[in-house]
Amino acid sequence: MPLALLALAVGAFGIGTTEFVMMGLLPDVADDLHVSIPTAGHLVSAYALGVVIGAPLLAAVTARMSRRTVLIALMALFVAGNAASAFAPDYDWLLAARFVSGLPHGAFFGVGAVVATGMVAPERRARSVSLMFLGLTVANIAGVPVATLMGQQWGWRATFLGVSAIGLAAIGALASLIPHDKATAASGGGLRGELAALRSLPVWLALGTTVAGFGALFAAYSYITPMLTDSAGFAGGSVTLLLALFGVGATIGNLLGGRLADHAMRGTLFAGLASLALVLALFPVLMTAAWSAALAVVLLGTAAFVTGSPLQLMVMEKASSAPSLASSANQAAFNLANAGGAWLGGLTLAAGFGITSPALAGAALAVLGLGVAATAYAVDRRGPVRRPGRERLVAAHRPRVAETVDH
Repeated sequence: MPLALLALAVGAFGIGTTEFVMMGLLPDVADDLHVSIPTAGHLVSAYALGVVIGAPLLAAVTARMSRRTVLIALMALFVAGNAASAFAPDYDWLLAARFVSGLPHGAFFGVGAVVATGMVAPERRARSVSLMFLGLTVANIAGVPVATLMGQQWGWRATFLGVSAIGLAAIGALASLIPHDKATAASGGGLRGELAALRSLPVWLALGTTVAGFGALFAAYSYITPMLTDSAGFAGGSVTLLLALFGVGATIGNLLGGRLADHAMRGTLFAGLASLALVLALFPVLMTAAWSAALAVVLLGTAAFVTGSPLQLMVMEKASSAPSLASSANQAAFNLANAGGAWLGGLTLAAGFGITSPALAGAALAVLGLGVAATAYAVDRRGPVRRPGRERLVAAHRPRVAETVDH
C-alpha cells in the first residue's frame, strides 16, 4: 500500500476527532458560554448540517481542480473552522464555526476515496479505502478520549486548538505524500459530468443503501448509554471504556471489510448488512448481562463498519464516469443516516417499547438496506431502461434509410 494513504488517514483522524468530541464537551461548553445543554447540543447538529451541505457542494465546485489541491484546500478549511471554534467569543460564533468545520468533511472522504483507489491495483481498492477510514475509527479509540480529557483539564478551547494542529499535520502529509495530478475535467467531464452521475437510479439506490445501513447503526448507538446503564447494569463512569470497545470493533470491521470486499464486494456488503441485522435483533438478549453487553458493543462496531468500504465502492462503481461527487454525496448519506436513525430509535422509546427497542428498529433498517442493495444490483444487471416509443420510432425509419442508400 502506498505511503500516501497515511496522509489521508491523518486527515480522517482529525475529522473523526472533531466530529465526535463535542458530545463529551457539551457540559463544559454550555457552562462557559452560559447556554443550556440542549442549546449546546445544536453545535452537534450544526456540524452535521455542514457535512450534508458541504459534501456535494464542494465536490461539485472543485470538479475541475487537481484532486491533490482539493484535498489540501479542504483540510485548510477544516483547520480554519476549528481554529475559529477555539477563539469563538460567544455561542453564535461557535455555532457558525462548527458549521464551517463540517463543510469539508464529506468532500474530503469522497475525493480521498477516489484518490486512494486510484493509487492501487484494482484488487486492492477496498483495502485502500479501509486504510483511509482507519483514521476515523482510531479517532474513536484514541482521538476522542484524549481530546475530551484535554478539554476537561485545560478548557474546551484547547481541544479545538489541538484538532487544528492535527489538521496542519495532515496538510503537511498531503502536500508531501500525495502525488501531483492534473485537473480532472478531461476524465470526469468537469462539473457537468459530476452532476450527470446523480441522474442514475443505481447511484441513488446505492446512496439509499448507505442511509438505511448506517441508519441501523445509529438507531441503536445513539441510545447505547441508557441501554448499558439501565439494562446491562453498568455504572455511568464505565460507559466511556465501553464506547472505546465500540471503536475497537469498528476498527476490526473496517480492516476486515476492506480485505474481504477486494475478493467479493457484493458478498461482503450483503453479509455485513445481514450480520448487522442479526446483532441488533439479539440486543434485547445481549443487554441482560454485563459480559454479553460488552460483547454486543464490539460486535455492533464490527458488523457496521464491515460495510463501510463496500458501500463507498458501491457508490463509486455506480458512478464510475464521475465518482467524486457521488462519493462525497455518500458521506452526506452517512450523516443523514445518523440523524434519521437516531430519530427512528427515539420514536420507539417514546412509544414505550422498552430501552432496547431502538436496536430492533435498527435491525429493521438493516434488512431494508439489504433489500435496497439487492435492488441496486438487480437494476444494474438489467441495464439502462429503454423507452418503447423511441424503439418503435427508430425501427420504423430503418427501412426507409436502407432504401435511400440502395438507390
